[in-house]
Amino acid sequence: MSERESMPYDVVIVGAGPAGLAAAIRLKQLANEQGSELSVCVLEKGSEVGAHILSGAVVDPKALDELLPEWRTMGCPMAEVPVTENHHWVLTENKKYEMPHIMMPPFMNNKGTYTGSLGNLCRWLAEQAEGLGVEIFPGFAAAEILFNEDGSVKGVATGDMGIARDGSRKPDYQPGLELHAKYTFFAEGVRGHLTKELKRIYDLEADCQPQVYGIGLKELWDIDPAKHVPGRVIHSQGWPLDDAWGGGFLYHQANGQVALGFVVALSYKNPHMSPFMEFQRWKTHPEIRKILEGGKRVSYGARAINEGGWQSVPKLTFPGGALIGCSAGFVNVPRIKGSHTAMKSGMLAAEAAFEAIAGGREADEITAYPDALNSSWVAKELKKVRNVEPAVAKFGGTFGTIIAGADMWMRQLGLGLPFTFGHKPDHSKLWRADQCQKIDYPKPDGVISFDRLSSVFLSNTNHEEDQPCHLTLKDPDVPINYNLPVFDEPAQRYCPAGVYEVVGQDEGNPRFQINAQNCVHCKTCDIKDPSQNINWVVPEGGGGPNYPNM
Repeated sequence: MSERESMPYDVVIVGAGPAGLAAAIRLKQLANEQGSELSVCVLEKGSEVGAHILSGAVVDPKALDELLPEWRTMGCPMAEVPVTENHHWVLTENKKYEMPHIMMPPFMNNKGTYTGSLGNLCRWLAEQAEGLGVEIFPGFAAAEILFNEDGSVKGVATGDMGIARDGSRKPDYQPGLELHAKYTFFAEGVRGHLTKELKRIYDLEADCQPQVYGIGLKELWDIDPAKHVPGRVIHSQGWPLDDAWGGGFLYHQANGQVALGFVVALSYKNPHMSPFMEFQRWKTHPEIRKILEGGKRVSYGARAINEGGWQSVPKLTFPGGALIGCSAGFVNVPRIKGSHTAMKSGMLAAEAAFEAIAGGREADEITAYPDALNSSWVAKELKKVRNVEPAVAKFGGTFGTIIAGADMWMRQLGLGLPFTFGHKPDHSKLWRADQCQKIDYPKPDGVISFDRLSSVFLSNTNHEEDQPCHLTLKDPDVPINYNLPVFDEPAQRYCPAGVYEVVGQDEGNPRFQINAQNCVHCKTCDIKDPSQNINWVVPEGGGGPNYPNM
């Protein structure tokens, strides 16, 4: 007999990001339109809505216009700064070359978009959802999938609270809560640990390409007011990346701040690479330094990004539930945008689930959702750019960009390459350490460039220290016995938060140390570990970063 209490809902949504909140709002809108009762619950592992949300962000309002047409006059923070300028820089070590926007297909334009904090947008969406009667539970991490006897998803259970590192119960122990639903939406974001289980159990990736990823690192700066141009958007490619591909961004947002960041595709080969240090090096470019000098860094964060595109979208439904948003992977990679497509996927899933519940169908597959998505503007948009990421990954930054650009222009004209490039998993791309040159990164100066620990401090990351480690190893011997001699244990470098260390190497007794309290929940380790030995699971609810204005 389970000691956990249970609560029934019509729909349970795991994750209070753009997709989950859009789905919740749409469900309640439909119920209100029909004059019916519908109970909707949203679980959020962060300490508050928006605490774990990190994005550039330049937001295409297309889905928001459909969901809440009057959002611009409703106090939405995203309405504060419309994009006014677009710049695309190609960087060499000391120079920049501006790429004219006329060279890019029209659908790459940022006309009509807005720049601001995606976390603040989610906080505002949560207010709209609660105003419609949605119940939102921040600080509760969905830790387990529940199943009915027929194999359909029954709901989820939150993690137990008050479990010590050794597995014993502390005095403040509280068992998790079961949430039962007719339909459960998984909107966990990139590489969600429950989504991974669903993909395995229901074989959701049988007919798609492997998902591939990038890591995005971001800082928020207060800059000299004389240098601030609200709505100016800058993207860069080229230096300092060589082996890998990716690029930087710098967005002039509200209150004299700029959001800047760097994305590195996790398909990189050199195990000596540190995406964090590439970001710090990028900031030292004369054109970037010029903007930052005299300013102050106020926040830092990192997270993985889906980059597989349309061909990597898995089967979206299974009995009793659906994948929405970045759990499925709807990012438009060349536009560096996914919030609008994530929101639309949540809205379409909501419409399909509402129809099923209204028709008395429970726990079946809501096939109307993928059918609607396949005929929506989401599919049309993602199909146009499906060859961009794999072309650059396959042929390199220069030649690959030319191929990708030509394909996008042809698709703009209704043509395009007669095939779709595939992917290989990111963890399979690493070369042995002895095949690659070590990278001599300059020491951070503490003014423009910084170290990882001072950066993690600015992410306001906090975990209850006496709890089971949420970064689990399938085999504890792999890091030292295999990853270290073959790849120089790349976890020391690909983690943007200093979670993984090899200590005792100078004494001839190397040991793999996991500083789980530093984890910013970016999921890079779960993706890039060459042995796929690291499995990220949720810590106690409320743990992790607490991003302000990110």
